[in-house]
Amino acid sequence: MEPVTEERSRLAGVATPDEDDIEDLVEDLEDLEEAADSHDERRVIRQAMHQLTRVSRGSIFGIDDLAQQGVGGIILSAPFVVTEEVWSLAASMTWVQWAITVFMVVVIGYGTLYRADDDRDAEREESIGGLPLRFVSLMAISYLSVALLAFVFDAPSTFGATPATTAKAISIGAIFSVVGAATADSVF
Repeated sequence: MEPVTEERSRLAGVATPDEDDIEDLVEDLEDLEEAADSHDERRVIRQAMHQLTRVSRGSIFGIDDLAQQGVGGIILSAPFVVTEEVWSLAASMTWVQWAITVFMVVVIGYGTLYRADDDRDAEREESIGGLPLRFVSLMAISYLSVALLAFVFDAPSTFGATPATTAKAISIGAIFSVVGAATADSVF
């Protein structure tokens, strides 16, 4: 389904719905969902709200969003991948500290995408296994961009890192990568 453009609407003789009209329609659908008798009816109504919101806001996740996340993630994390202090910290981290860094990446990413941006609603975005596609992509980009840079720059062998230390260093870099990736996705 393509978004309704003003030109297409004008040619078809149909008025382009404004944001208030769409919000009113979504509210009406939410009321209808509450009044629905069965789970199947509620599911169909939720799908309709989801599609209406995605198309009207242009919030369909695409290649451009993926590219923005990738560029933002690489730019902000690159200096940390080649810094000896990061690899020394990673070597001395415990697995509990590593788990905390992973948790930090998740919280920072989700908070930046869905709490700092009032226009975005995680429940109305495309999802994979109940998780918003944009968020899943953000997590993958945050870690993969750091891992890619680490291996392209040969950082693990340069700093004499074990596979465990490399995983910990990647998670440290991902803290910065997720900030860049989420910011680039939200701003552009």
